[in-house]
Amino acid sequence: MKVFLTGATGFVGSHVARELAAQGAELRLLVRKTSSLANLEGLNAETVTGDLLDPESLRAGIRGCDAVMHVAADYRLWVRDPQTMYKANVDGTRELLRIAREEGVRRTVYTSSVATMAFKADGTIVDETTPVSIADMVGHYKRSKFLAEQVVIEAARAGQPVILLNPTTPIGPGDLKPTPTGRIVVDFLNKKFPAYVDTGLNLVDVREVARTHAAALNDGVGRPGERYILGGENLTLKQILDKMSAITGLPSPTAKVPHAVAMAFAFFDENFTGRLRGKEPRATVEAVRMGKKKMFASSAKAQRELGFRIVPVYSALRIAIDWFRAHGYAPAS
Repeated sequence: MKVFLTGATGFVGSHVARELAAQGAELRLLVRKTSSLANLEGLNAETVTGDLLDPESLRAGIRGCDAVMHVAADYRLWVRDPQTMYKANVDGTRELLRIAREEGVRRTVYTSSVATMAFKADGTIVDETTPVSIADMVGHYKRSKFLAEQVVIEAARAGQPVILLNPTTPIGPGDLKPTPTGRIVVDFLNKKFPAYVDTGLNLVDVREVARTHAAALNDGVGRPGERYILGGENLTLKQILDKMSAITGLPSPTAKVPHAVAMAFAFFDENFTGRLRGKEPRATVEAVRMGKKKMFASSAKAQRELGFRIVPVYSALRIAIDWFRAHGYAPAS
C-alpha cells in the first residue's frame, strides 16, 4: 500500500510513519521547506515538499497513492495571527480531501483531537455521542479543529471514504517541540512546577495511537464519517505529577493554585511575553480556560470498532522522561 502522510515530522505523525513502515507500507511524506527532518532519521520514505496553505502543492504527493493519512495540524495554544491557523486546519483539510477525491484515493484517515469533545468541569467522562457545538470550543485551536471535523464529516456524507481519529493527549519518546503535554514533563524534570491547578487529562501511549492509525487504513475497519477517541488513562494533573515523582524521585508539588490566580498570571504572561516581546508565552489564557474542565474521555467505541487497546500509561511516561533527559531537555537522572 502506498500512503501519503502529512505531519510525519511531528510527534504523533513520526510514530505513525514508523508504524506504517514497519508494516510494509510505501511512504510518501509531506514536508515543508522549513521542517526539521530529525524525526524522520533512518526512515525509508519519499519526501514531497509542500504546505497545507498551498493546496495544489499536495497533489503530486497524493497522486498514485492508495491512502491518505492527514495528521498535520497547526497546534498552538497561542498564535499572533489566528487566521493562519484556520487556513491550515480548516481550509487545508478541505482542499486535501478535494484533491484526494480527484486523484481517486480509496481511503483517507483524518487525525482530529479529543479537544473537539464537550468536556465538563466535574470530570464527567465523555464520548463521541456527548452533545457538542462550536460554543463549547475554547480558543482558536479547538475551534479550528472542530470546524475541520465538520468538513470531514460532510465529505463522508457525500460518499468519500474517510474516518476521524481523536487522540487524547499522547505521551512517549520523540516529542521534539515539545507538545503542551510534553512541556508538563519537561517543566517537572527541570523543577519548574512549584504548584498545580485542579484539572485533568487523558494520557495515551503514542505508540498505541500510531498502531491504531495504521489499522484504520485496512478495509472494513471503522465507519466513514465516524469519530473515534483514542485514549488511555483519565488522570488529574496532580496524579500525573505524582506518577512522575514516583518514576524520578523528584518531589511532586503540594500547593494547589486557584484558577483565578493562574488566569491572572497567564494574562500577564500572554501580554508581556507574547504581545510585547513577540515570544510564545509559557502560560496562556486559553490554556487556563481549557484547564477549568477535566478532559476525561472513553475509548470504548474505538476498542469495539478499531481494535484499539487501552494500555497503562506508566511505561510511556517513563520512556518519555528518559527520552527528554537523553536529548538534553532536562538534567540526567
